[in-house]
Amino acid sequence: MKVAVLLSGGVDSSTALWQLKRSGCTDLTAYYLKVWLEDELSYMGDCPWEEDLSYAQAVCDQAGVPLRVVSLQLEYYERVVEYALSELKAGRTPSPDIFCNQRIKFGAFFDHIDESYDKVATGHYARVGEDDGLFRLKRAPDPVKDQSYFLSHLSQFQMSRVLFPVGELLKSRVRDVAHELNLPNRDRKDSQGICFLGKIRYPEFIRHYLGEREGPIIEEETGEVVGTHRGYWFHTIGQRQGLGLGSGPWYVVRKNITDNEIYVSHSNHVSDRARSRFRIGNLNWIAGAPSRTVDLLTKIRHGPQLYRCTISARDATGGQVIPERAVTLDVAIERPDRGVAPGQFAVLYDGEVCLGGGMILEDA
Repeated sequence: MKVAVLLSGGVDSSTALWQLKRSGCTDLTAYYLKVWLEDELSYMGDCPWEEDLSYAQAVCDQAGVPLRVVSLQLEYYERVVEYALSELKAGRTPSPDIFCNQRIKFGAFFDHIDESYDKVATGHYARVGEDDGLFRLKRAPDPVKDQSYFLSHLSQFQMSRVLFPVGELLKSRVRDVAHELNLPNRDRKDSQGICFLGKIRYPEFIRHYLGEREGPIIEEETGEVVGTHRGYWFHTIGQRQGLGLGSGPWYVVRKNITDNEIYVSHSNHVSDRARSRFRIGNLNWIAGAPSRTVDLLTKIRHGPQLYRCTISARDATGGQVIPERAVTLDVAIERPDRGVAPGQFAVLYDGEVCLGGGMILEDA
């Protein structure tokens, strides 16, 4: 089997490479994707791509695997960054990592390599199963590291070509394996934040492209101005940190993008603004729509939190239909969540199987 391995310089993808090598896979080529925006945003701080690449090269030298560098910066800007900026300007909460996987790692990169590769392997924490000729995405055993949420918009074709060699492992075990192999990056810290930012702080990225515009922070219950902000695009529904308000905690509960207003509620009142129902669109089903509408699970953000849920499928006119004919879904979760934000993705599960999901809409 001929495998292309996406190597980031981190311990997960490096361990994935070695897992393949130790399993007997000999036709391996590693690829480092250069997608950071460091050329344009270098004034904001250090970008880690040169350090990442040096670690990736050291791992490949140790493993005796060739490493190639592929620049997909233009594709990344056009397919991911422009989407994120458009969502922010519209007052919504983007999920760029979902489209990084769909459009870049398993999109533009697929287009770049030749068809002789049987599989593309990454260090994602997720699993792939095959039955009845269909490839299914499954949650990883490590609930904290599970990345099925970010992989929920892959197609059946993309799923047929992916490998996740560390997907069955707990993160602690990956670290143990890295130490057993004496990998150069065995103690390197995990990267944090949005996939394309590296060490650049997210607010600095937003400020560079969208600028600042002062506006009021208003208490939802009283209409009193309790502070100021630098632009609604810096804030998301459910946000608690970074508001600069005393006597907290305060939470963002609403945005008025026309007048650049942020509405907040104190913790004593915020539960009243939590939502247990919302609508999703832009649906993607990895191996077909769910066969039932009850006893499903959903994540509305990356992380271990799963809610039991039921769905009601709607067509373009709002009429109720079976899920496979749905244009939108009404989702009801078992208990309210104060962080349901338009633009986020709700991902649906049948047990451990990730079915797919869609974007939370504003009209729900």
